[in-house]
Amino acid sequence: MPAPHAPALFTFEFAADPYPAYAWLREHAPVHRTTLPSGVDAWLVTRYADARQALADARLSKDPAHHSEQAHRSGRVGIPGERSADLMTHLLNIDPPDHTRLRRLVSKAFTPRRVAEFEPRVQQLTDRLIDSFAARGSADLIHEFAFPLPIHAICDLLGVPAEDQDDFRDWAGMMIRHGGGPRGGVARAVKRMRTYLAELIHRKRAALTAEPQPGEDLISGLIRASDHGEHLTENEAAAMAFILLFAGFETTVNLIGNGTYALLRNPGQRALLQASLRAGDTALLAGAVEELLRYDGPVELATWRFATTPLTIGGTAIPAGDPVLVVLAAADRDPARFDGPDTLDLARRDNPHLGFGHGIHYCLGAPLARLEAQAALATLLTRLPDLGLAAAPEDLRWRGGLIMRGLRELPVRFTPE
Repeated sequence: MPAPHAPALFTFEFAADPYPAYAWLREHAPVHRTTLPSGVDAWLVTRYADARQALADARLSKDPAHHSEQAHRSGRVGIPGERSADLMTHLLNIDPPDHTRLRRLVSKAFTPRRVAEFEPRVQQLTDRLIDSFAARGSADLIHEFAFPLPIHAICDLLGVPAEDQDDFRDWAGMMIRHGGGPRGGVARAVKRMRTYLAELIHRKRAALTAEPQPGEDLISGLIRASDHGEHLTENEAAAMAFILLFAGFETTVNLIGNGTYALLRNPGQRALLQASLRAGDTALLAGAVEELLRYDGPVELATWRFATTPLTIGGTAIPAGDPVLVVLAAADRDPARFDGPDTLDLARRDNPHLGFGHGIHYCLGAPLARLEAQAALATLLTRLPDLGLAAAPEDLRWRGGLIMRGLRELPVRFTPE
């Protein structure tokens, strides 16, 4: 029997619902070589066991130097504009020992204690944003809620002054509205962020020189570490601040947006969560966020990896130098690992999803993302209990892109407060 034809990938239809195509790949071509929209050839890893192994495999490097230099210079690999803006030395592009050193410095900002201290600020932002549209009876939950919430939260964490945060919101908007080519909105936004971060680091270093104890923000912490012998260059500090913003806002935008959309499409599960919240029981909430991460998570494909030596994944030989992309969205719906993987089950117990990755590159900001998602969903469902879609699901548009998966807009209606 001839092999069945592989489904079309990266089309408009695929973006709207990639899960049938991923199910086909898991069954027929679990490690699949394809040409990406950028023209780069890469391997897609789709089964859970293979994905988990690949995410922790030291032979798969994060350093683009292991791939074609020209591909990265042209913006076809990695984040557009990061090379020209001297922002390459961040956690998504480096391996140990540099990765270990830099992650240790930044991880202090994401300890359970620090994140718990941030909870009142996240709740304040959540309430303020809902206040801005609650009396209207309708809203676009992406642009009016899911987008500004993590932007302001991550800016507060980094130490971006309040008067500058609207600029960051504009740059972040360019990232999610436009394409990723070297001349696209992402590259322009990256360059503007780099210029601003250099100025902000200079201002904060001057402030620390005048008064060594101001602020506990992350950028000030990075500067103090650099000035006390941690060998953190200004480029590393700027790149770290940049990637925390870049990786920290869009993932949370998509987590809140995709999660709310999934609840609206699954009224029984939504009612279960609302009943729990009405009873003052938040036990289900944490598990619900984990299930939403598994069911339709914010990161569709893990960020780029490159084979440093010939290796085998899932019985498939990968040549040295080839890019490998682990498909988190496919792995998290693998029936070999999850019972009823295409069913949203907020009470799911056995849920070791890969939504935040695995291994040494596990998402550093996962505690903050969980906090923001829990606050956002609980407050929305409590304050706007009859929240409903204001558009047909087939009319909603999904942002095209390789790594992230999220809605362009999420129009809703509800009884005004």
